[in-house]
Amino acid sequence: MAAVEEVRDAMYKMVSGSAGQKKWKATDLHKACIELFGDDYNKRKEGKEAIKELVNSGKLVYTYFGGSFIEVPRVEGAAND
Repeated sequence: MAAVEEVRDAMYKMVSGSAGQKKWKATDLHKACIELFGDDYNKRKEGKEAIKELVNSGKLVYTYFGGSFIEVPRVEGAAND
């Protein structure tokens, strides 16, 4: 079985690596992890726990634009000052 930490790090790398170019749905992340980890990946265990940890820590957020997506939190223009 893939460790939750490995899955969490892989998911974060995927989402942050394509920030601004692609919006990820949870199912897309699960499919990518199945390709990456194969039979060692369990979306009900490691997958959901990894997403939960990333969202709870603030590294990723859920957004809604006609559907639910998971992405890196945006920094508003005024926050850069």
